[in-house]
Amino acid sequence: VLQGYAAEMDNPLMAHLISPELQNKKDILFGNMEEIYHFHNRIFLRELENYVEYPELVGRCFLDQMEDFQIYEKYCQNKPRSESLWRQFSDSVFFQECQRKLDHKLSLDSYLLKPVQRITKYQLLLKEMLKYSKNCEGAEDLQEALASILGILKAVNDSMHQIAITGYDGNLNELGKLLMQGSFNVWTDHKKGHSKVKDLARFKPMQRHLFLHEKAVLFCKKREENGEGYEKAPSYSYKHSLNMAAVGITENVKGDAKKFEIWYNAREEVYIIQAPTPEVKATWVNEIRKVLT
Repeated sequence: VLQGYAAEMDNPLMAHLISPELQNKKDILFGNMEEIYHFHNRIFLRELENYVEYPELVGRCFLDQMEDFQIYEKYCQNKPRSESLWRQFSDSVFFQECQRKLDHKLSLDSYLLKPVQRITKYQLLLKEMLKYSKNCEGAEDLQEALASILGILKAVNDSMHQIAITGYDGNLNELGKLLMQGSFNVWTDHKKGHSKVKDLARFKPMQRHLFLHEKAVLFCKKREENGEGYEKAPSYSYKHSLNMAAVGITENVKGDAKKFEIWYNAREEVYIIQAPTPEVKATWVNEIRKVLT
């Protein structure tokens, strides 16, 4: 892909086949695939080869390289832009010519999906290895490597949702790390405001997608998009946010094990939040507690 497509975009002999709108878009189309390739080729593969005789110790190899695996997050974040560009130009003569020269049965988009599939395969591989490495040396490293890869997958997944937030004025990066995201039923209760509105608020919940950052929690409304591939991915229109410095939490709400409360400015605003399951609630409450302490 890097030689037969990416490099060809800079080949003067192929320039006449590339439409002007596609020129200078190489970085969008391929993201940091080259970085991923070099990491595997120069570093990770060589490391793995040291464990050919000791496969049960391979967890250590993953742990040593764990920071480098974060390059996948960058690749996945760019993927929607890449796909949208590909859709515009998928029938371009340039791509057809590259595919013909490479004698590939599949078109470029199948290969651009590979890094996304690869990072999800690692966790399956580590799970399988753990199954057969119960009491041997290296089992703990495998377990830790699996946890770390799952952590990276969660970060990738969370960031894919985060880039779909629309209508937020500030810079999301200034809110600190994204810790959790998910969909909830939310009821609000404001001290100020009309009593009628208060009564109404008790009954019908709003569907909100929450993004918990270190410095703020964002409330968004999920919009399902119609389209193919990533265009089918939802987008989240920003509604409001609460600064974590002024947030308090009530962990249990009478009568429902899935509900908890987030309140703001000494209960001036109260948000009753219902998680899909008690387990989801517990994870969120724990994360919020960590931020607050």
